[in-house]
Amino acid sequence: MAGGGCAGTAAALNLQRGLRDRIRRGEAEITVVEPRAYFTYHPLLAEVAAGSIDPRHIVVPLRGALPDCRVLTARITRIEHATRRAFADAAGPGEPPAPVELPYDLLVVAAGSAPRTAPVPGLAEHGRGFSTVGEAVDLRNHVLEQLDLAATTRDPALRQAALTFVFVGAGYAGVGALAELEDMARTAVRQYHNVAAEDLRWVLVEATGRILAEESPDLAAHTLGELRERGVDVRLRTTLESAVDQVVALSDGSRFGARTLVWTAGVRPSPLLRDTDLPLDTHGRVRCLATLQAVGPDGRALPGVWAVGDCAAVPDPNADGAPCAPNAQHAFAQADLLARNLAVALDGGPHAPGLAPYRPGPAACSTSLGLGRAVTHTRRGGRLTGRRAWWLHRARHLRRLPSRERRVRVLMDWVLGGVFSREVVSLGGVEYGRSEFEAGFDPGPGRPPGSGPEAPR
Repeated sequence: MAGGGCAGTAAALNLQRGLRDRIRRGEAEITVVEPRAYFTYHPLLAEVAAGSIDPRHIVVPLRGALPDCRVLTARITRIEHATRRAFADAAGPGEPPAPVELPYDLLVVAAGSAPRTAPVPGLAEHGRGFSTVGEAVDLRNHVLEQLDLAATTRDPALRQAALTFVFVGAGYAGVGALAELEDMARTAVRQYHNVAAEDLRWVLVEATGRILAEESPDLAAHTLGELRERGVDVRLRTTLESAVDQVVALSDGSRFGARTLVWTAGVRPSPLLRDTDLPLDTHGRVRCLATLQAVGPDGRALPGVWAVGDCAAVPDPNADGAPCAPNAQHAFAQADLLARNLAVALDGGPHAPGLAPYRPGPAACSTSLGLGRAVTHTRRGGRLTGRRAWWLHRARHLRRLPSRERRVRVLMDWVLGGVFSREVVSLGGVEYGRSEFEAGFDPGPGRPPGSGPEAPR
């Protein structure tokens, strides 16, 4: 199993359940290769950023969740399916390479996706991502630190830049993150005597003519109206041209200072796929049949290769055969089908007649817009907004979390959040846990305290 994200972890859970007897008899072995030792439930990242959920509660340790699997904390660097071998590097960042060779009989590609960035001047220096727990926590701390800065400084330009928050990309991630953080910041400013909610400026930049492209037009329009009613400056058909020196320049000609720039403008397939001999489509995803098998040169199933999730180009019958959109709903549904089809294939071969095609159910996507507000699809094709949508959104994601313990912990976070007010303290200093220790050392003549080679920057 190449990857332990949403699709990879869900597939491994289903496979270890279905193959448990074979695994215990020594007839099968499932190996999961993932750079992190945990699975992150991405749909709840926005609530982590807003402080509604403890960051640890949306991550699931893979070894605990997959006791019948062999879990390797390593990064796959190359796949040679012609020889049925994968190559991985088990070393951590900054450490010497520790290559591992992994022969296999069946390969499941679940490498997921990576943020899709653009060569915008200043983006690399001043932009922030929003795809990991670390980035969500860092963004929360950063937003609260900007409120502190604005309340302290006497420089009007610096104050205005500190209170300006720009999000590029109006998909589920961008809209959810902005809405949750705007709601959190609105609560936080009540503790400041010289910063009001009206002083905050939130800007959402989207290159297309609508937000939430995967949603129905009416639900997307409702969300757009709610954001604008809350004072969010939504710029449609607009792109980011520059962010040099923390000055945001947009394609509509506007320029303004902003110390917070969050990039959520889509994803691309994992770069790992480029270092394989697997069949890829024009976007770099593994070309698949509806049965989740990779497509061979003859148009039939490529023996021994399956793919699921964001890195798999699985035809979506609800979209005239276009590849499924990279979202959690498809990832979990494909993982369920993969386990069933693999069990059939193990008994009857890759062309067994019992292999089922992927038939996604009705859209069941949703996003939170802050406490008590959300937009969501129902399983019967209906649409909900407001508090009912918020309850459905939380219930749906609580059910999908692949760990009973984590479900209880997240539920307790929500219960306590309903009893007590939001926790709006910044813990940005934990990023430099050795700073106070280092500051106690004498750096030597002519050098200021804390200027050693490992001083925080």
